[in-house]
Amino acid sequence: MSAHKNHPFHLVEVSPWPLYGALGAMTMMMGLIKWFHTQDSSLFLLGMSLSIVISAQWWRDVTRESTLQGLHTLKVTVGLRWGMILFITSEVFFFISFFWGFFHSSLSPSAEIGMIWPPKGIVPFNPAQIPLLNTLILLSSGITVTWAHHALMENNYSQASESLFLTVLLGVYFTLLQAYEYQEAPFTIADAVYGSSFFMATGFHGLHVIIGTTFLATCLVRHLNNHFSPTHHFGFEAAAWYWHFVDVVWLFLYISIYWWGS
Repeated sequence: MSAHKNHPFHLVEVSPWPLYGALGAMTMMMGLIKWFHTQDSSLFLLGMSLSIVISAQWWRDVTRESTLQGLHTLKVTVGLRWGMILFITSEVFFFISFFWGFFHSSLSPSAEIGMIWPPKGIVPFNPAQIPLLNTLILLSSGITVTWAHHALMENNYSQASESLFLTVLLGVYFTLLQAYEYQEAPFTIADAVYGSSFFMATGFHGLHVIIGTTFLATCLVRHLNNHFSPTHHFGFEAAAWYWHFVDVVWLFLYISIYWWGS
């Protein structure tokens, strides 16, 4: 690409990462299916490892373009903002499908599950125990990520570092508690529509927490390397938007599935 251009847009150079990323995701998905059928997780772990390495390389290239090469102009940043808004919108509809299925099954339970909700034989979680603690953790993380954003806009390096680190720590804590909750669950994903609804909705939310924590951890590393300024930090803003979305989805999950649904 020519070094001189007469427009403010960023025309990306040829990159192998989209193709490799798709192959890594396909390998991971095939490995997941193989794991379910044969109890062999080796292909899934290979696909996941490939996806992580490819994502890191791709993120490195985008970081270099935005920070060192100065290719993310105001026009480019506006496009990235709209892209993130549309992505989060698509994620909202993704979770709406799970809530739709849950309320369809719970408001009109079929004869196959005893015409009651939760189905007969299912012992739901106590919403005042780990689910409530996880709610407090995510609400606290929403406060710390907002603190980090305001500290960044005020050019307060130390406060931004501390609050962002706390947010990542809270995200990891949430994931560990959810893993413990799954391990102690008195029902499985195979236990009627309740088990399917519960594990699909909370499991995909847990996956989003892991992705969001990774996103914020990457932002923390970038911040420690002075990649952000008070006026140029869209990478962090996108991570903060995503994290707030994850928080809101959890509130709906807690109220509908853990509290009302139990």
